[in-house]
Amino acid sequence: MKALLLIDIQNDFLPGGALGVPEGDQIIPIVNQIQDHFDLIVATQDWHPTDHKSFASNHEGKNPFETTELLGLPQVLWPDHCLQGTTGADLASALEVNKIEAIFRKGTNPEIDSYSGFYDNGRLKSTGLADYLRGKGVTQLYLAGLAADYCVYYSAKDALDEGFETFVLEDAVRAISSEGYEAARKDILEKGGRRIQSSELLAS
Repeated sequence: MKALLLIDIQNDFLPGGALGVPEGDQIIPIVNQIQDHFDLIVATQDWHPTDHKSFASNHEGKNPFETTELLGLPQVLWPDHCLQGTTGADLASALEVNKIEAIFRKGTNPEIDSYSGFYDNGRLKSTGLADYLRGKGVTQLYLAGLAADYCVYYSAKDALDEGFETFVLEDAVRAISSEGYEAARKDILEKGGRRIQSSELLAS
């Protein structure tokens, strides 16, 4: 049983959004095209309260992309993004959503950020995604979405830790930083993850 996990394909992460990922919109036609090749499709959604401590605006004198600590963990301070109930937090309008069976929201605790679709950054709380996938009989998990060097990367690491055979769809992710993604990709491969192009799926 193979599943497609769509990570944070939300308006605020598209070019022009509050935290736009370069070329982030270019993955959407690819993601739409490959959906028929999966038994199950699920998605994650960044879903922050306005007082989230990962926002630079909630730290006096701090600017976006400076760093601080949250609960003892290093934390990049972000521009306000994916605020609960806003258009920026909505899944991208061009994304085909009819086949998405479940959406797992993350980043809801104002005290800690949550890059992974499985756990917050301190692994204090599970989103329930791993148990949901296991309950559906999923063994192979394919990841697409934004951003490759943050939420896709952390989700891939947790997917491997949870025992899923994990594939990153290389042409269906985009990164904030190419250097950051190179390091993330290397780590994923060293942990047993695999890379794949959408063309390999479509040809199978």
